[in-house]
Amino acid sequence: MKTVIIHGQSHKGSTFQIAHLLADKLGGEVTEFFLPRDFGEFCCGCTNCFVNGEDKCPHYENLSPITKTIDSADVIILASPVYVYHATGAMKALLDHYGYRWMPHRPEGSMFRKQGVCISTAAGAGVKSTNKDMADSLLFWGVGKIYQFGTGIAAASWEQVSDKKRHSIEKNVSSISKKILSSQNKVRPGIKTRMLFSVMRLFQKKGLNPLDTQHWKKNGWLDRKRPWK
Repeated sequence: MKTVIIHGQSHKGSTFQIAHLLADKLGGEVTEFFLPRDFGEFCCGCTNCFVNGEDKCPHYENLSPITKTIDSADVIILASPVYVYHATGAMKALLDHYGYRWMPHRPEGSMFRKQGVCISTAAGAGVKSTNKDMADSLLFWGVGKIYQFGTGIAAASWEQVSDKKRHSIEKNVSSISKKILSSQNKVRPGIKTRMLFSVMRLFQKKGLNPLDTQHWKKNGWLDRKRPWK
């Protein structure tokens, strides 16, 4: 099993610890990226990725190592602490660059057979909205199974987290890891993802963006073929 962890910050706090706890339970090969250290560009809204191809993005070369690792991974872990009730700006900046991969455009077929996890921590509240920031991208990328884990740790650092809270975290992370491992090599997206794909397929038949339509035709998705089969 190959796992990629994308950290929404560069320091190794509570969110980092929980993401690694999950990766350790999954085993296999783990690759990780720290934002903004490994990618810190902001989308400039040029629309090149949509109209002319993702390779025309001015940040394409810097983004490519992350893209290639995501594509080769079985499990994608997006981990971000809560910054003012949302994911970090660095995480959002990265995800903005993958708008062209959303289902209304040119989703990567392998995503429908992958599993994704959103992990967030806060001293208090905000984990739900932070996980949603990341889960929205996983959903629209077409990721077959998506799990979310967020927790208020009532502490400013991992060292200050109580034993009781650590036990709760361990229990929840173990539950997620068991689900991921039991679904390995047999991931099939849920009804929500398949319905979203069907709606986007109808739009693609209208040929609104030639590059998008070409992508769907090339993959056979405008006919009977589906990315999860």
